[in-house]
Parts: sequence; structure tokens; C-alpha cells
Amino acid sequence: MIYKNRDSKFVIYQVLYIFVITVLALKGADLDLRRVALEEETVDKKVRDSLVTLIDSLYALGLKFDIKIDQNLPVENEELKKKLASLNQKLQDVQTKLQEIPQPKEEEPVVEEQTLMPMPISSKQTFIQYTWNVASNSGNVPVEIYDPRDRSKPIVVIPAGQERKFDLTDQTEVVVKFGSQEDRIKVILNKPPEIKIEKVTTKMNARDIYVQELQRITVFKVTVIDNRPDQLKISWNGPISVTGPVKDSNGNLIYNVSLKIASTSTTFDDWLDKNGNLRESDGRYKVNFFFTAVDERTKDRVQVGDSFFFTDFSK
Repeated sequence: MIYKNRDSKFVIYQVLYIFVITVLALKGADLDLRRVALEEETVDKKVRDSLVTLIDSLYALGLKFDIKIDQNLPVENEELKKKLASLNQKLQDVQTKLQEIPQPKEEEPVVEEQTLMPMPISSKQTFIQYTWNVASNSGNVPVEIYDPRDRSKPIVVIPAGQERKFDLTDQTEVVVKFGSQEDRIKVILNKPPEIKIEKVTTKMNARDIYVQELQRITVFKVTVIDNRPDQLKISWNGPISVTGPVKDSNGNLIYNVSLKIASTSTTFDDWLDKNGNLRESDGRYKVNFFFTAVDERTKDRVQVGDSFFFTDFSK
């Protein structure tokens, strides 16, 4: 910046020097510099205009010039007039140089870029309506989860590096706030439970089917499938014996079902006296059983059944 100021001063002094020499060559009296510069025939019009601009700037700064010249000097000096042409060219060169001096640039404000944090809850996270949910915060700031319909209080606050269990109701999405950022995660429907019943023996495919055998083995496997099986109430009815549940590798509930009608042939005969109408046209007896699953949060209820067939108590 110091060098630029010096260059500017040097150029101004050169301009003033050339201007004074020009005036001396053409006039020989007390001079008003601005009046001289405005004379039509004094110097070239382009040079004059440049000088007018410069003089106006100097006068605006409060600078005045009074030049006293000896009245006895000749009106014209041939030698100076010869130099005038060269000085005019130099004046144009100086003017060009003055225009080429770079202006100081204004410093542009530094805009700080905001560093965006990655979502601290996994994008694979799934939230479910009308049940408990678990969220893990993998970030280094607390995470607040809000119902978008009510931002006055978070549903749960999860400290950095921890996880929390929380309940949702009918939300279709939740707002996840971390630091100055926030994102949204969809909440999926809590589907009704599903019940699958599979026959796991071929005993009932024979012509003669015995109650005693069907009471000793597992005849059906019942699988209850649900995202939250722990909030299901499972019940069954019919002449059956049930063991379980146990969970499979997917967390589904597994029940083993056997027939339960009579422990002896006598009690079987008593059963026939009461349920003789259950005999089919092909001579087999048919009894039904049902499994019912009720989601205690959503109140969804599902019931599925199947049938046992037999011909006698034993061989």
C-alpha cells in the first residue's frame, strides 16, 4: 500500500511539473491555473480535459496555486514550444500510467462455512407406531426426538454415545434434533400379528388314525409373527395340548400342538357319546382348534384355526 501511494504522488508531481512548463511556454502573467487550463487554444483538448479533472481535485482539497512570472519575458519562446510537443506526449504517457495504477481492493468478508454433522442415528433405524422403540446416538452431541405436532417437549433425549428406549403412538414421523441441525425419520405402521399353522406329521393321512398316537406327538407347529411379540396376548381353545412358546432366530413365537381328548379308551367312549355328531361321512372324527393373538397396544386381533382327524382311540 505504501509503494502505491508513492507512485501516485510521483505521477501527480510529474503532471504539475509538465503543466507549469506548458504554462510558462504560452503565458507570461499572473495565472489562475484553472482559467488557463480552460482556455480553448492553450493545449490539446484531451490534455486540457485531463488537467481540468486533476486541478478540480486539487482545488477540492483546498490547494491553490499563484505563479508570478517576470513581465519582461518574451511572449513566446521557440525552444520551449519545441519541447511542448514532447511534453504533451509525456503528459499522455503519465495519464496512461496514472490510470494503470491499481486501486486498493476492499477486503471481502470471510464467510465461515458451517460444518454439517452426520446424522447420529443410523439411516437403517426403523421406528414403529404403538409400541416401544430403541434409538442409539452415535454422535458426540445429545439427540432430542420430537413429535412434529408438539415441539414443546421432546419424546426422549439420548445422550451422546448412548441409547434409549421410548414409546410412540400414532406418529407418522418424528423430528430428530442434534446440535443446530435436525432431520426426520418415518414411523411405520404396527402391522397386525400373523399366525401360521403347519402340520408336522403324516399320521393323519392314513386310513386308520388313532387318538392315542396323536396325543403323544406334535401334530401342528404354530408360529406367531409380530414386530413386538412381547405385547401380544396369545390364547387358544379346542381339545389340544400346547407347549411353548420358544423363539426362533427371527424372534417369532413357536408353539407345539398335540391332540388331547381322552387318556383311556373308556374316557374316549364317553367323549364319543357327547360328540358323535363330529363324525364325517368317511367315518373319521373331526375336531377343530384355534389360536388367537391380540396386540394389547393396537388392539389388533387375529384368529387362525385347523383340524384334527382320527378314527379310533388306539389299535
